[in-house]
This record gives sequence, C-alpha cells and structure tokens, in this order.
Amino acid sequence: MERKININNGGCFGLFWFGGWLFSIGYLHLDFWLGLLGLVVWPYFLGSHFAPAM
Repeated sequence: MERKININNGGCFGLFWFGGWLFSIGYLHLDFWLGLLGLVVWPYFLGSHFAPAM
C-alpha cells in the first residue's frame, strides 16, 4: 500500500514582508544599521500592539 504525501506550501507572505521592509527603509531614508535595528524591534512592537486585541 502506497502512502500519499501532501506538501503544503506556506505561501509567499515572507517575500511580501521582506519587500515591505526594504520599501520602508528606502522611504524613510534609513541607513543599514537602523534598518537592521528595525528588523529586530519592529516585530516586538507589532506583537505588543496586537496582543491585547486577541
């Protein structure tokens, strides 16, 4: 008996997020280090903002 294997693709949401991050860096004229800091800090602020709504 053969087993059927299903592979689910998670989508390309990560590419859209990365593109939005690059757009934000360019729009705000941030240098590399501030953009990298934003990459680390931004998910924390999004989580703390939307956590009470859930």
